[in-house]
Amino acid sequence: MRNLLTDVPGLTVGHATDLKLGSGVTAILCHPPAVAAVDVRGGAPGTRETDLLDPAATVPHVDAIVLSGGSAYGLDAASGVTSWLAAHGRGYLVKDIRVPIVPSAILFDLLNGGDKHWGRHSPYRDLGYAAAAAAGEDFALGSVGAGTGATTARVKGGLGSASAIAPTGHRVGALVAVNALGCPLMGEGPHFRAAPFERNGEFGGLGLPVPLPADGGGIHLKGATPKTATTIAVVATDADLTSAQTRHFAVMAQDGLALSLYPVHTPLDGDCVFALATGQATLSDPIGDLLAIGTTAAAVLARAVARAVYEATALPFFGAQPAWRDLFPGAVRGRG
Repeated sequence: MRNLLTDVPGLTVGHATDLKLGSGVTAILCHPPAVAAVDVRGGAPGTRETDLLDPAATVPHVDAIVLSGGSAYGLDAASGVTSWLAAHGRGYLVKDIRVPIVPSAILFDLLNGGDKHWGRHSPYRDLGYAAAAAAGEDFALGSVGAGTGATTARVKGGLGSASAIAPTGHRVGALVAVNALGCPLMGEGPHFRAAPFERNGEFGGLGLPVPLPADGGGIHLKGATPKTATTIAVVATDADLTSAQTRHFAVMAQDGLALSLYPVHTPLDGDCVFALATGQATLSDPIGDLLAIGTTAAAVLARAVARAVYEATALPFFGAQPAWRDLFPGAVRGRG
């Protein structure tokens, strides 16, 4: 187990990072195509092809999921991933034509100080192609890919991932780009809200503060740019789920954002969680197994959020937005 989304067999992940732009793209490729669903709870989402994920829709599987910075411009990234998949003979077969199915979601990182003067066409299509070409089982965390330009209320956001084995024996993984309006920390920090779910010191091993801080329930938001939010994620399992079951898996998993960020699902966030079921492992009890898998996914997603912030590094154009490890150097205990 790598403690990554790719611990679920059949998935690979690639990043494309442009530090001058202050943004990037993360592509999650499915080999073979996977059953997919989505749960959108934020008030300001930006998505593509999500209607196709309704259990009543005709196309049963997806070839990839794309997470991108760039707000609406970042939706171009899915076209780049689509082009890469088509060039490699992948996609939904219609007679002799293959049409890659690539849902996507974006976060807002346009005001982080990077160079956004790209001319007539945005760079996200090319970044999407590069992310797909780079996909593999191992991938970086922190200020990379879709998490490059991400921020939170107090510390730099980023790209995180985690995995676990559910009580049923099924594998569960999560990947998240954390760009929240709210805060991943308890009070002034350095303790993470996701601390109860941490494994093996993966984000510092600090646990929860004792006693809990008086302002632990306080509302801490991004200050000067409150409309630059959204946390987008993918959760996956090797379980053989139907489209309807995968949808409920996404719903349960999204609770991981509430376990690790506060506040969350606000009118200014576009919080969105995709779910993938790769189908290698059967269910012995459809209801009980789904309950266990979904509960595990919520904890795994919470851990991935904290890892995103823990592994993030400050970039010069972010001004006063510090990385967690720079803000709390005495709390760093090594990487998980």
